[in-house]
Amino acid sequence: MAVKIRLKRMGSKRNPFYRIVVADSRSPRDGRFIETVGTYNPVVNPAEVKVDEESVLKWLANGAQPSDTIRNILSKEGIMKKFHESKNSK
Repeated sequence: MAVKIRLKRMGSKRNPFYRIVVADSRSPRDGRFIETVGTYNPVVNPAEVKVDEESVLKWLANGAQPSDTIRNILSKEGIMKKFHESKNSK
């Protein structure tokens, strides 16, 4: 089972709001998910990001693949750097 960390679109028309979720790669974008690990609001300036860092690192360590957008968001938050440092220190 391939697990991905990706965005789930919420909010109203022309006012998107996203939840960062861990989901099976075969499930639809707004469908079933395993766990919610954060939120992303691109409407406000600057974009508002809230991430449960501990659970994201746990999922990445267990083999979850982040989508391209999530990889960029996590890089800006510094989480990808922590993940790579912990992976290289083993």
